[in-house]
Amino acid sequence: MLDALDADAVRRWSRSAVDLLETHRAEIDALNVYPVADSDTGSNLVTTLRSADAALGAAQPANAGAALAEMAVGAAHGALGNSGFIVSQILRGLADATSGDLDAPAITAGLDRGAELARTAVVTPVEGTILTVARAASDGALGATLGEIVVNAVRAADVALQRTPSQLADLAQAGVVDAGGRGLVVLLEALARTITGVVTPIAPVRVPLRSASAAHGEGGDFAFEVQYLLEASSGAVDVLRDALADLGDSVAVVAVGEGVWNVHAHVDDVGAAIEAGVNAGRPYEISVVRFSDQMRDAAQRGAIAVVAVAPGVGLAHLFEAEGVHVVEGEGDSPPSVDAVLDAIRATGARDVVLLPNAARVSGVAEQAAERARAQGNHVSVVPTRSPVQGLAAIAVHDPTRRFDDDVIAMAEAAAATRHAELTVARTEALTAVGICQPGDILGLIDDDVVEIGRGMLAVAFTVVDRLLGVGAELMTVLVGADAPPRTGDQIKAHVRERAPFTDVTIYLGGQPDHPVIIGVE
Repeated sequence: MLDALDADAVRRWSRSAVDLLETHRAEIDALNVYPVADSDTGSNLVTTLRSADAALGAAQPANAGAALAEMAVGAAHGALGNSGFIVSQILRGLADATSGDLDAPAITAGLDRGAELARTAVVTPVEGTILTVARAASDGALGATLGEIVVNAVRAADVALQRTPSQLADLAQAGVVDAGGRGLVVLLEALARTITGVVTPIAPVRVPLRSASAAHGEGGDFAFEVQYLLEASSGAVDVLRDALADLGDSVAVVAVGEGVWNVHAHVDDVGAAIEAGVNAGRPYEISVVRFSDQMRDAAQRGAIAVVAVAPGVGLAHLFEAEGVHVVEGEGDSPPSVDAVLDAIRATGARDVVLLPNAARVSGVAEQAAERARAQGNHVSVVPTRSPVQGLAAIAVHDPTRRFDDDVIAMAEAAAATRHAELTVARTEALTAVGICQPGDILGLIDDDVVEIGRGMLAVAFTVVDRLLGVGAELMTVLVGADAPPRTGDQIKAHVRERAPFTDVTIYLGGQPDHPVIIGVE
């Protein structure tokens, strides 16, 4: 648990934000209904944060405030779409409030400042959008420690996100939450993860089989999105805002640097929008997108669904948060073939990736896949032998890829993840490392017993040391229902002592059969 973020911690957040938004990109694109149903909000946010991360990577900031300032400038320069512009202002608010390290008072003030700047960046603020979620995050940023404040901000933002359909008719009609707001919740969850070292659960969102954008089928009131960088004075920019507001909507203007602005608007008259920029100063890097082209491309993209078997409520929640359809096991037993087949059918998708997540479920998964294929589905089983391999596969899933390419990428990610688990022996048995007795703790790596002991943590530490011995950049720990209190924290502390450069993420998986499951990449 960090008490404050220094420049290096801000770098970790920046990288984590890009990765997590990339994971959620297709989901957020599919939610995109307002202000135009063009299926690009997730992609725009990824582009915006990549620009922020690149600016930070090219700099050597002395502290968190300087690091956040680099991110804010990079985001403003590379911002795409309304949500990208607004996120750049939230980063600017955090930078403005942070003079040294990003501590509890700074983050409270920064979220408030960011929410304020975000509203002033758009000419006509609308409730039920990312602006509402940003203000809720700021209002909910309460607590005694930095970790409490950020976790509470994430939870408040997520609650506000779930209410957005009641505030915006377009969302209610499509049956989705606001896409930009979802992106902001993901961004803040990455921040909370950086500070606390654990995942803050966020509510799964309903993503229709067809993207909400394609189903909604509307291009808003204007035909084109125009965006450009502009060299101009602040006074000229004020005049430009009014001129663009007369031409269209979704007008947003943010400062990139001294005398440089990023300009965005939806219009019918592209020439007039560019001419307004010329009257204000010197526009360059001009981009024009026809919404009808974007919507046609979105409608032509097929949907790939993922079905995963997940023992335990916590694990089910983790997969559902990534947009995965989940089949829960029946206690210690795998689900039935019919239950898996029903889950495949329930996706409504023709193309389905199936993750068994346990060796004993593989046969069930293959039988269900075979029956689904006979009914016209295109189903591939990625042979994940552990939930951690399933999570690794989900991290690289991209429904915009060709189905076969996506399956290959997911299979490669799963195969590259070593998995280990602890379990309790039920009977006397001969293992590769000796005879175990009932009640012994068994440590397994890649399904082979490598350690027998009586103490849960002692065996866990031995297994962790073996995994670290062959190298580990990222370690994921799933804490089961029967694990002793603070098991995750103690394993994390052990890893930090032995391998301080290994990133460790702890999830409360709640799985019933293994007190601890570990994945290493």
